[in-house]
Amino acid sequence: MSKQARSWLNGFLDMLAAERGAAKNTLEAYERDLEDYLGFAVSQGGPAAATADDVRAYLVELSERGLKASSAARRLSAVRQFHRFLYTEGLVGGDPTAAIEGPRLGRPLPKVLSVAEVDKLIGTAQQMAEQEGLSPAARARTVRMRCLIEMLYATGLRVSELIALPLSAATTRERFLVVRGKGDKDRLVPLNEAARVAASAHLALLREQGAADGRWLFPSDGESGHLTRQAFGRDLKSLAAVAGLSPAKVSPHVLRHAFASHLLQNGADLRVVQELLGHADIATTQIYTHILDERLKSMVRDLHPLMDGEG
Repeated sequence: MSKQARSWLNGFLDMLAAERGAAKNTLEAYERDLEDYLGFAVSQGGPAAATADDVRAYLVELSERGLKASSAARRLSAVRQFHRFLYTEGLVGGDPTAAIEGPRLGRPLPKVLSVAEVDKLIGTAQQMAEQEGLSPAARARTVRMRCLIEMLYATGLRVSELIALPLSAATTRERFLVVRGKGDKDRLVPLNEAARVAASAHLALLREQGAADGRWLFPSDGESGHLTRQAFGRDLKSLAAVAGLSPAKVSPHVLRHAFASHLLQNGADLRVVQELLGHADIATTQIYTHILDERLKSMVRDLHPLMDGEG
Protein backbone atom coordinates (compact mmCIF):
# COMPACT_ATOMS: atom_id res chain seq x y z
CA MET A 1 0.00 0.00 0.00
CA SER A 2 1.35 3.44 -0.92
CA LYS A 3 2.06 6.11 1.72
CA GLN A 4 -0.75 8.21 0.26
CA ALA A 5 -3.27 5.36 0.48
CA ARG A 6 -2.20 4.61 4.07
CA SER A 7 -2.54 8.27 5.00
CA TRP A 8 -6.03 8.43 3.49
CA LEU A 9 -7.06 5.22 5.23
CA ASN A 10 -5.82 6.54 8.57
CA GLY A 11 -7.75 9.77 8.01
CA PHE A 12 -10.93 7.82 7.24
CA LEU A 13 -10.54 5.69 10.38
CA ASP A 14 -9.94 8.83 12.47
CA MET A 15 -13.17 10.30 11.06
CA LEU A 16 -15.12 7.15 11.99
CA ALA A 17 -13.77 7.29 15.53
CA ALA A 18 -14.23 11.03 16.05
CA GLU A 19 -17.48 11.74 14.20
CA ARG A 20 -19.33 8.44 14.48
CA GLY A 21 -17.89 7.11 17.70
CA ALA A 22 -16.96 3.80 16.05
CA ALA A 23 -15.80 1.14 18.49
CA LYS A 24 -12.38 -0.49 18.31
CA ASN A 25 -13.74 -3.72 16.81
CA THR A 26 -15.62 -1.73 14.15
CA LEU A 27 -12.52 0.25 13.25
CA GLU A 28 -10.47 -2.93 12.98
CA ALA A 29 -13.07 -4.50 10.68
CA TYR A 30 -13.09 -1.43 8.41
CA GLU A 31 -9.30 -1.40 8.37
CA ARG A 32 -9.08 -5.07 7.34
CA ASP A 33 -11.67 -4.67 4.59
CA LEU A 34 -10.11 -1.50 3.20
CA GLU A 35 -6.56 -2.81 3.37
CA ASP A 36 -7.73 -5.67 1.18
CA TYR A 37 -9.41 -3.26 -1.26
CA LEU A 38 -6.47 -0.85 -1.33
CA GLY A 39 -4.10 -3.73 -2.02
CA PHE A 40 -6.16 -4.36 -5.14
CA ALA A 41 -6.62 -0.67 -5.98
CA VAL A 42 -2.88 0.05 -5.87
CA SER A 43 -2.36 -2.55 -8.58
CA GLN A 44 -4.94 -0.68 -10.67
CA GLY A 45 -3.35 2.73 -10.20
CA GLY A 46 -4.32 3.59 -6.64
CA PRO A 47 -7.52 4.91 -5.01
CA ALA A 48 -7.14 8.38 -6.53
CA ALA A 49 -7.36 6.90 -10.02
CA ALA A 50 -10.00 4.27 -9.23
CA THR A 51 -12.93 4.06 -11.64
CA ALA A 52 -16.32 2.34 -11.41
CA ASP A 53 -14.91 -0.47 -13.57
CA ASP A 54 -12.05 -0.93 -11.10
CA VAL A 55 -14.50 -1.29 -8.21
CA ARG A 56 -16.56 -3.76 -10.26
CA ALA A 57 -13.39 -5.71 -11.02
CA TYR A 58 -12.70 -5.89 -7.29
CA LEU A 59 -16.17 -7.30 -6.67
CA VAL A 60 -15.56 -9.91 -9.38
CA GLU A 61 -12.31 -10.86 -7.68
CA LEU A 62 -14.11 -11.25 -4.35
CA SER A 63 -16.62 -13.56 -6.03
CA GLU A 64 -13.80 -15.60 -7.58
CA ARG A 65 -12.26 -15.96 -4.14
CA GLY A 66 -15.52 -17.58 -3.03
CA LEU A 67 -16.61 -14.72 -0.76
CA LYS A 68 -20.31 -14.92 0.15
CA ALA A 69 -22.61 -12.24 -1.25
CA SER A 70 -23.28 -10.94 2.27
CA SER A 71 -19.54 -10.56 2.94
CA ALA A 72 -18.98 -8.89 -0.43
CA ALA A 73 -21.83 -6.47 0.31
CA ARG A 74 -20.21 -5.55 3.63
CA ARG A 75 -16.86 -5.03 1.87
CA LEU A 76 -18.51 -2.81 -0.78
CA SER A 77 -20.16 -0.74 1.96
CA ALA A 78 -16.74 0.01 3.44
CA VAL A 79 -15.34 0.90 0.01
CA ARG A 80 -18.30 3.22 -0.69
CA GLN A 81 -17.83 5.06 2.60
CA PHE A 82 -14.10 5.38 2.01
CA HIS A 83 -14.49 6.87 -1.47
CA ARG A 84 -17.28 9.18 -0.30
CA PHE A 85 -14.93 10.40 2.44
CA LEU A 86 -12.15 11.09 -0.08
CA TYR A 87 -14.56 13.01 -2.31
CA THR A 88 -16.20 15.11 0.42
CA GLU A 89 -12.77 15.96 1.86
CA GLY A 90 -11.68 17.23 -1.55
CA LEU A 91 -8.90 14.67 -1.84
CA VAL A 92 -10.20 13.28 -5.14
CA GLY A 93 -12.38 14.67 -7.91
CA GLY A 94 -15.13 12.04 -7.91
CA ASP A 95 -16.69 8.97 -6.30
CA PRO A 96 -16.31 5.84 -8.46
CA THR A 97 -18.77 3.86 -6.30
CA ALA A 98 -21.75 6.16 -6.96
CA ALA A 99 -23.04 4.05 -9.84
CA ILE A 100 -22.11 0.63 -8.42
CA GLU A 101 -24.90 -1.80 -7.55
CA GLY A 102 -24.31 -4.10 -4.61
CA PRO A 103 -24.15 -7.88 -5.00
CA ARG A 104 -27.55 -9.56 -4.95
CA LEU A 105 -28.02 -11.06 -1.54
CA GLY A 106 -31.16 -12.98 -2.41
CA ARG A 107 -33.56 -14.09 0.23
CA PRO A 108 -32.89 -17.28 2.16
CA LEU A 109 -35.36 -20.06 1.59
CA PRO A 110 -37.45 -20.85 4.64
CA LYS A 111 -36.80 -23.99 6.62
CA VAL A 112 -39.55 -26.45 5.81
CA LEU A 113 -40.65 -29.60 7.58
CA SER A 114 -41.88 -32.53 5.53
CA VAL A 115 -45.40 -33.87 5.97
CA ALA A 116 -43.90 -36.90 7.71
CA GLU A 117 -42.00 -34.69 10.17
CA VAL A 118 -45.13 -32.70 11.03
CA ASP A 119 -47.00 -35.98 11.53
CA LYS A 120 -44.18 -37.13 13.82
CA LEU A 121 -44.48 -33.99 15.95
CA ILE A 122 -48.24 -34.39 16.28
CA GLY A 123 -47.99 -38.14 16.92
CA THR A 124 -45.36 -37.64 19.61
CA ALA A 125 -47.50 -35.03 21.37
CA GLN A 126 -50.46 -37.43 21.25
CA GLN A 127 -48.40 -40.33 22.63
CA MET A 128 -47.12 -38.15 25.46
CA ALA A 129 -50.66 -37.09 26.35
CA GLU A 130 -51.74 -40.74 26.53
CA GLN A 131 -48.94 -41.83 28.85
CA GLU A 132 -50.04 -43.29 32.14
CA GLY A 133 -49.03 -41.65 35.39
CA LEU A 134 -48.90 -38.10 34.06
CA SER A 135 -49.88 -35.37 36.48
CA PRO A 136 -52.92 -33.31 35.45
CA ALA A 137 -50.68 -30.33 34.75
CA ALA A 138 -48.30 -32.37 32.55
CA ARG A 139 -51.20 -33.90 30.64
CA ALA A 140 -52.72 -30.46 30.10
CA ARG A 141 -49.42 -29.17 28.66
CA THR A 142 -49.11 -32.06 26.19
CA VAL A 143 -52.75 -31.77 25.09
CA ARG A 144 -52.25 -28.01 24.69
CA MET A 145 -49.12 -28.62 22.61
CA ARG A 146 -50.95 -30.99 20.28
CA CYS A 147 -53.71 -28.40 19.90
CA LEU A 148 -51.19 -25.64 19.16
CA ILE A 149 -49.47 -27.69 16.45
CA GLU A 150 -52.71 -28.90 14.86
CA MET A 151 -54.16 -25.36 14.84
CA LEU A 152 -50.99 -23.80 13.46
CA TYR A 153 -50.52 -26.42 10.74
CA ALA A 154 -54.21 -26.24 9.76
CA THR A 155 -54.42 -22.45 9.60
CA GLY A 156 -50.94 -21.09 8.84
CA LEU A 157 -51.42 -18.41 11.49
CA ARG A 158 -48.62 -16.18 12.66
CA VAL A 159 -47.52 -17.28 16.12
CA SER A 160 -48.77 -13.97 17.56
CA GLU A 161 -52.20 -14.70 16.08
CA LEU A 162 -52.23 -18.30 17.29
CA ILE A 163 -51.41 -17.67 20.95
CA ALA A 164 -54.05 -14.91 21.09
CA LEU A 165 -56.92 -17.00 19.72
CA PRO A 166 -60.15 -16.49 21.66
CA LEU A 167 -61.79 -19.36 23.53
CA SER A 168 -64.54 -19.41 20.90
CA ALA A 169 -62.04 -20.81 18.35
CA ALA A 170 -62.48 -24.19 20.08
CA THR A 171 -66.27 -24.18 19.86
CA THR A 172 -66.97 -22.92 16.36
CA ARG A 173 -68.89 -25.26 14.07
CA GLU A 174 -67.49 -23.57 10.99
CA ARG A 175 -64.65 -24.98 8.92
CA PHE A 176 -62.81 -21.69 9.11
CA LEU A 177 -61.73 -19.03 11.58
CA VAL A 178 -61.89 -15.28 11.18
CA VAL A 179 -58.55 -13.88 12.34
CA ARG A 180 -57.50 -10.28 12.81
CA GLY A 181 -53.93 -9.95 11.60
CA LYS A 182 -51.46 -7.21 10.76
CA GLY A 183 -52.97 -3.81 10.11
CA ASP A 184 -56.14 -4.91 11.93
CA LYS A 185 -57.25 -6.71 8.77
CA ASP A 186 -59.57 -9.70 9.10
CA ARG A 187 -59.06 -12.81 7.01
CA LEU A 188 -60.46 -16.33 6.79
CA VAL A 189 -58.22 -19.31 7.51
CA PRO A 190 -59.17 -22.99 7.15
CA LEU A 191 -59.88 -25.19 10.16
CA ASN A 192 -59.70 -28.93 9.53
CA GLU A 193 -61.22 -31.74 11.54
CA ALA A 194 -57.95 -32.71 13.24
CA ALA A 195 -57.54 -29.17 14.57
CA ARG A 196 -61.16 -29.08 15.74
CA VAL A 197 -60.75 -32.38 17.62
CA ALA A 198 -57.51 -31.23 19.23
CA ALA A 199 -59.10 -27.93 20.26
CA SER A 200 -62.08 -29.75 21.79
CA ALA A 201 -59.77 -32.00 23.83
CA HIS A 202 -57.80 -28.97 25.01
CA LEU A 203 -61.00 -27.11 25.92
CA ALA A 204 -62.27 -30.12 27.89
CA LEU A 205 -59.14 -30.06 30.06
CA LEU A 206 -59.44 -26.30 30.55
CA ARG A 207 -62.95 -26.86 31.84
CA GLU A 208 -61.76 -29.60 34.21
CA GLN A 209 -59.22 -27.14 35.59
CA GLY A 210 -61.76 -24.34 35.86
CA ALA A 211 -59.78 -22.27 33.36
CA ALA A 212 -62.39 -22.08 30.61
CA ASP A 213 -64.15 -18.97 31.84
CA GLY A 214 -61.61 -16.50 30.50
CA ARG A 215 -61.04 -14.85 27.14
CA TRP A 216 -58.20 -16.93 25.68
CA LEU A 217 -57.93 -20.42 24.21
CA PHE A 218 -54.39 -20.70 25.57
CA PRO A 219 -54.60 -18.88 28.93
CA SER A 220 -51.59 -18.10 31.06
CA ASP A 221 -50.83 -16.30 34.29
CA GLY A 222 -48.54 -13.85 32.48
CA GLU A 223 -49.17 -10.18 31.86
CA SER A 224 -50.86 -10.74 28.49
CA GLY A 225 -53.23 -13.33 29.93
CA HIS A 226 -52.34 -15.85 27.22
CA LEU A 227 -49.43 -18.10 26.34
CA THR A 228 -46.30 -16.27 25.17
CA ARG A 229 -44.54 -17.02 21.90
CA GLN A 230 -41.34 -17.69 23.84
CA ALA A 231 -43.00 -20.37 25.97
CA PHE A 232 -44.58 -22.00 22.92
CA GLY A 233 -41.29 -21.96 21.02
CA ARG A 234 -39.41 -23.46 23.95
CA ASP A 235 -41.94 -26.25 24.46
CA LEU A 236 -42.04 -26.98 20.73
CA LYS A 237 -38.28 -27.45 20.59
CA SER A 238 -38.46 -29.81 23.57
CA LEU A 239 -41.13 -31.83 21.78
CA ALA A 240 -39.03 -31.91 18.61
CA ALA A 241 -36.15 -33.43 20.55
CA VAL A 242 -38.43 -36.14 21.96
CA ALA A 243 -39.73 -36.80 18.43
CA GLY A 244 -36.19 -37.31 17.14
CA LEU A 245 -36.12 -34.10 15.12
CA SER A 246 -33.46 -31.41 15.31
CA PRO A 247 -34.74 -28.67 17.66
CA ALA A 248 -32.83 -26.13 15.55
CA LYS A 249 -35.01 -27.06 12.59
CA VAL A 250 -38.35 -26.66 14.40
CA SER A 251 -40.09 -23.46 15.45
CA PRO A 252 -43.63 -22.02 15.28
CA HIS A 253 -42.64 -20.03 12.20
CA VAL A 254 -41.32 -23.19 10.52
CA LEU A 255 -44.75 -24.79 10.98
CA ARG A 256 -46.31 -21.77 9.27
CA HIS A 257 -43.86 -22.32 6.41
CA ALA A 258 -44.85 -25.99 6.31
CA PHE A 259 -48.52 -25.00 5.97
CA ALA A 260 -47.76 -22.82 2.93
CA SER A 261 -45.27 -25.15 1.28
CA HIS A 262 -47.43 -28.26 1.61
CA LEU A 263 -50.40 -26.40 0.13
CA LEU A 264 -48.32 -25.38 -2.88
CA GLN A 265 -46.94 -28.88 -3.27
CA ASN A 266 -50.52 -30.11 -3.54
CA GLY A 267 -51.50 -27.62 -6.23
CA ALA A 268 -52.76 -24.54 -4.35
CA ASP A 269 -52.61 -21.22 -6.17
CA LEU A 270 -49.93 -18.80 -4.93
CA ARG A 271 -52.47 -15.98 -4.52
CA VAL A 272 -54.69 -18.20 -2.40
CA VAL A 273 -51.72 -18.94 -0.15
CA GLN A 274 -51.00 -15.21 -0.01
CA GLU A 275 -54.51 -14.57 1.28
CA LEU A 276 -54.34 -17.39 3.82
CA LEU A 277 -51.00 -16.18 5.19
CA GLY A 278 -52.21 -12.59 5.37
CA HIS A 279 -49.40 -11.20 3.20
CA ALA A 280 -50.20 -7.71 1.92
CA ASP A 281 -47.84 -8.16 -1.04
CA ILE A 282 -47.55 -11.33 -3.10
CA ALA A 283 -43.81 -10.65 -3.35
CA THR A 284 -43.58 -11.80 0.28
CA THR A 285 -45.30 -15.06 -0.61
CA GLN A 286 -43.04 -15.64 -3.60
CA ILE A 287 -40.33 -16.92 -1.30
CA TYR A 288 -42.20 -20.21 -1.66
CA THR A 289 -41.93 -20.34 -5.44
CA HIS A 290 -39.06 -22.83 -5.17
CA ILE A 291 -41.82 -25.29 -4.26
CA LEU A 292 -43.75 -24.33 -7.38
CA ASP A 293 -40.59 -24.57 -9.49
CA GLU A 294 -40.01 -28.14 -8.37
CA ARG A 295 -43.66 -29.06 -8.95
CA LEU A 296 -43.64 -27.54 -12.43
CA LYS A 297 -40.42 -29.32 -13.32
CA SER A 298 -41.98 -32.57 -12.14
CA MET A 299 -45.13 -31.92 -14.17
CA VAL A 300 -43.15 -31.21 -17.34
CA ARG A 301 -40.99 -34.27 -16.79
CA ASP A 302 -43.99 -36.53 -16.19
CA LEU A 303 -46.55 -35.10 -18.60
CA HIS A 304 -44.78 -33.53 -21.59
CA PRO A 305 -44.85 -35.90 -24.58
CA LEU A 306 -41.32 -35.02 -25.64
CA MET A 307 -39.89 -36.01 -22.26
CA ASP A 308 -40.61 -39.73 -22.79
CA GLY A 309 -37.57 -41.78 -22.05
CA GLU A 310 -35.54 -38.84 -20.75
CA GLY A 311 -34.14 -38.72 -17.22
